[in-house]
Amino acid sequence: MRTSLEYRHTAMQAYRLASLMLDVALRDNTWTAALEQSAGYESLPPAVILDVDETVLDNSPAQAATLSNATGMFRGDEWDAWVKQASAKVIPGAADFLKLAAAKGVEVFYLTNRARNQEADTIRNLAAEGLPFADEDHVLVKGEVPGWGSDKASRRRYLASRYRILLLVGDDANDFLPGVRAGIAEREHAVAPYASYLGSKWIILPNPTYGSWENALWGGGYAETREQAMKARCAALP
Repeated sequence: MRTSLEYRHTAMQAYRLASLMLDVALRDNTWTAALEQSAGYESLPPAVILDVDETVLDNSPAQAATLSNATGMFRGDEWDAWVKQASAKVIPGAADFLKLAAAKGVEVFYLTNRARNQEADTIRNLAAEGLPFADEDHVLVKGEVPGWGSDKASRRRYLASRYRILLLVGDDANDFLPGVRAGIAEREHAVAPYASYLGSKWIILPNPTYGSWENALWGGGYAETREQAMKARCAALP
């Protein structure tokens, strides 16, 4: 991800597609990308919703550093230190798309599962990259409001009650619909009815390093099952 020409071009390709679909969505007031959108949305002002990590901001330096720690596993203290630096660079293509959306009168909202105490540094990082709407009103973090958990559906519902959601952009199925932090078969079943949204209303970026696809390999129990298995493997290393 850090050096691959193909990765950069795939990200740019996704955002160029997003730019094309933005115009399509603006011309059709019945268009919505959010499953949480309710009746009467046609007259609401337009907005797009994006994930942050590996969708707008590139954390591959932090991911690479994780590989060099004692266990090769994610560590909260290392992640906190990285977020505080506010030095992540923008994903290729993201800045052009976001500035285009703003120029067309479309509000941008960043939905991230970063913690509440990381919101200020996240905003600082987005602003440092010159991205529009880098402020508290447009960055919605996990736990900011009671009921806003790691499943982003509640935050999408909040925004969908106020805006017509033109596009969802993310690197994880959780950025688009609920019920995907489960096993492989359950995830496939949840996504299948919305295949037509892919590449039109939902723009997905590649992320081979982490995501809810990992959870699926362990039956959806990432926090417990996978961590226990990884610790056992590390303990067995010579």
